[in-house]
Amino acid sequence: MPKIVLITGASSGMGKETALQLLSQGHKVYAAARRLENMQDIEAEGGVPLKMDIAEEKDIQAAVDQILAAEGRIDVLWNNAGYGLFGTVEEVDIPAARKQFEVNLFGLASLTQKIIPHMRKAGTGTIINTSSMGGKMYSPLGAWYHATKHALEGWSDCLRLELKQFNIHVVVLEPGIIATEFGDVSQGPLLKYSGNGPYQQLAKAVAKASQDFYEKPGAASPPSVIADSVSQIVNSKKPKTRYRVGKLAKPMVWMRLFLGDRIFDSAVMGFAK
Repeated sequence: MPKIVLITGASSGMGKETALQLLSQGHKVYAAARRLENMQDIEAEGGVPLKMDIAEEKDIQAAVDQILAAEGRIDVLWNNAGYGLFGTVEEVDIPAARKQFEVNLFGLASLTQKIIPHMRKAGTGTIINTSSMGGKMYSPLGAWYHATKHALEGWSDCLRLELKQFNIHVVVLEPGIIATEFGDVSQGPLLKYSGNGPYQQLAKAVAKASQDFYEKPGAASPPSVIADSVSQIVNSKKPKTRYRVGKLAKPMVWMRLFLGDRIFDSAVMGFAK
């Protein structure tokens, strides 16, 4: 049965790839993002682009109202919008850190709160939250980004317990290294905040290592691996609680869980040498 799906962060990368795949399967997809002009291909395939800044309450409410007015329901919410703020704890200003939380956690939470009552009344629904392998581990100069993803993991676990009684599934998606704009977008703030101060040696090493890594052929998984996983979740009557997919996701989380802090510290710092 075709489902009504809302995807945030759908203008590029994982969100766009998945929107197109779900449309090809016959689902009705509402694709939300700030860059409306980048979703013309989704519209051409039958999707409905929505202009939404996930940090703006009025945008969130308008999107939910539009979908409910047209469809009367939302079967699947994929909270995919987000970005990575990198730089040292000392040097990243608190307003920037707050914005990271507004986008990666609080905006997501606001959208979810507005949709839950409708799923609850329907007695069914699926909520997918994009965390990261970074929600289970950490990397140098990524404190604020990792903090949002660690918070999202715990928030999602609690939400899953609360909504189980209403037959609403809560799924955490933990991508590894995916070939998207993430690497390019994160390096700019990293060097802006920490490229000229007391941490500049580490910051430049991390930025170079990241750039070199992403430039290696096959270093990152294509967005299609995420699209395949989300399609599996959308089409499943009983999806798993977590999907850890993409390059390095499973081995990095395994290392974090089983090798201990000091060994993992050495491993991730070795990346920046």
